[in-house]
Amino acid sequence: MFTDSHCHLNFPELSSRLTDILADMAKANVTRAICISTTLEEFPAVHALATEHGELWATVGVHPDNEGVQEPTLDDLLTRSALQRVVGIGETGLDYYRLGDRSVADMGWQRDRYRVHIDAARQTDLPLVIHTRSASDDTLAILQESGGFESTAGQALPVARGVFHCFTETLAVARAALDMGFYISLSGILTFKSATELREVAAYVPLDRLLIETDSPYLAPVPHRGKTNTPALVPFVAAQIAATKGVPLDQVAHVTAANVDALFTRIAGAQGAIAPVCATCPA
Repeated sequence: MFTDSHCHLNFPELSSRLTDILADMAKANVTRAICISTTLEEFPAVHALATEHGELWATVGVHPDNEGVQEPTLDDLLTRSALQRVVGIGETGLDYYRLGDRSVADMGWQRDRYRVHIDAARQTDLPLVIHTRSASDDTLAILQESGGFESTAGQALPVARGVFHCFTETLAVARAALDMGFYISLSGILTFKSATELREVAAYVPLDRLLIETDSPYLAPVPHRGKTNTPALVPFVAAQIAATKGVPLDQVAHVTAANVDALFTRIAGAQGAIAPVCATCPA
């Protein structure tokens, strides 16, 4: 009973063989997957996946690295987030990895876009799906400055919450995210031989604050590294967490699925929440 908390089944590498992918998910006991929006232009395809297939859900957002696309307004996000089977805002965040000849100061448009997503998440009380790369200080700082204040109209809004997806940052960043109430999601990178520091993060983060994901079609886990990733491979991520923490695989599967329900509450509301279990107790 695994849940892939982050995938891109609308991408052409996967959409053309969706029937086989869904069948492979069922064989691997991957019962749910969240399809993540990266542009407004692609959102109709992402949403259609969720409305046409009971095991799939959707988010709405514009990836920080996408330029030359429709810039999301607050109303764009609020309107789409009200649709059936939309369960989160994002993916959003900051990405300074490909600055080229630009400076961090030149990336104000990313920070503005990120703030729009945070505002939408607070107004809808939906979780943020956060992408951060080479930008963790600003990613955290903007969350801290935006997350707990009232709106300009004086209306009390929920504190921002969500998940740092495909986590590859330091233990210090993980601690800061956890301190703010966010979850940490781990991908197939965790299985790579070079990912020693990331496995240290996995050992540190409490199981009841972890999610698992594929970020498919990217980052296929060992022993499938280099191949096209699909949600059916998310159990390999769970297996690495189980080995790192010294707990049974079925415990990782159950707790991470329950964590999805705790964070993405619209899924729990539609299906009934998976009962949480003690993340530190023997299975």
